[in-house]
Amino acid sequence: MTGDTLATAEIESTIRALENARYAAVSAGDVEAFAATAHPELLYTHSNGEVDTLDSYLDKLRRGHYVYHRIDHPVHRIVVAGETVVVAGEMHADITAGGVRKRLANRAQAIWVREDQCWLLLAYAPTVIPGESR
Repeated sequence: MTGDTLATAEIESTIRALENARYAAVSAGDVEAFAATAHPELLYTHSNGEVDTLDSYLDKLRRGHYVYHRIDHPVHRIVVAGETVVVAGEMHADITAGGVRKRLANRAQAIWVREDQCWLLLAYAPTVIPGESR
């Protein structure tokens, strides 16, 4: 492996671990653990088209507006471009949102950026897989 290939593989491994950590945090209701992975300028888009900032999303998590019962999040591709990483995959979940139980089946993209040697989630955007969510 060349130095660039090794560095890319290390970044991909780090990002996979961070993706696992952020999903585990919301599944466990650990708002502070999720916040530790997020960029202060986070744009968190939901599959219904709503967009939250970091503060508004954290507030919803704290109030129990979103309760994640189960999340599966296969990763299909990770693209490393300098200090930015795009994760393309899926997010399948059983959640309660605003008191309504839902099953989600989404394709998803997460964008991570490196600042001060730390990777932070800058944006998340899911798209409903037609015919699979309810």
